[in-house]
Amino acid sequence: MKKIDVNLMRKDIIKMGYASGSTGAHFGGGLSLVEIMAVLYGKIMNFNKENPTDEKRDRLILSKGHGIMAQYAALKQLGLLSANDLLTFKNNNSFLPAHPSMNPKLGIEFSSGSLGQGLSLGVGTAIALRQKGNINSRVFVILGDGECDEGTIWEAAMSAAHYKLNNLIAIIDRNHLQYDGNTEDIMPLNDLEFKWKAFGWKTIKCDGHNQEELIQTLSSQYEQPLVIIANTIKGKGISFMENKPQWHNGVLTKSMYEIALTELEK
Repeated sequence: MKKIDVNLMRKDIIKMGYASGSTGAHFGGGLSLVEIMAVLYGKIMNFNKENPTDEKRDRLILSKGHGIMAQYAALKQLGLLSANDLLTFKNNNSFLPAHPSMNPKLGIEFSSGSLGQGLSLGVGTAIALRQKGNINSRVFVILGDGECDEGTIWEAAMSAAHYKLNNLIAIIDRNHLQYDGNTEDIMPLNDLEFKWKAFGWKTIKCDGHNQEELIQTLSSQYEQPLVIIANTIKGKGISFMENKPQWHNGVLTKSMYEIALTELEK
């Protein structure tokens, strides 16, 4: 396993988002995912960068596809992407679009971005692995909390519990913000922990920016599907982005870019 530098990940997110120009980038939801991605790739997932299509690998589905910059930043530290690759983000003819596009060579398992679909993919993948006799590979699905407004999430949650998919782990990026504002103002989620328990999942809350907590939480296995409610801060690490819904998707000016990198240097 490789230790992944979360501060460098944040710098790379800022650099690739700035390079994307006036179309903007999903800074907020990428920055809130940094520690989660670092732990998955650096400590938890069975993923061999020399053989990213190995049948024995764990699968990662980024259902909240707008968080893709965090995944690209992690893949760069594994050596699957270069610094120059990141600077092509969202550009014409780039293989690094604004939402995941299936790319087996990078270990990007599924295209995503239409919210609410990833957990269903995860259920199907977990069942398929079991049917193939692969009892060791796990399926990790990263969800947004605003995404949990979607009814398909709960249909998939019911199915996963019904089929006792203990090879399925959902991680909810609980940053309390979605495109239109605070999640509790748009469509109150109330007690998410209680809801997932009621659907038959093992449910654990943790600090989504505390790597040790994440490692401990993700290292245990249960007889039922597991959901981690990871409390995070949207825009984590950049003072003018933190907890600001306008940075769900925003454009960095040159002065903002310089301020962001200066903060990360400190």
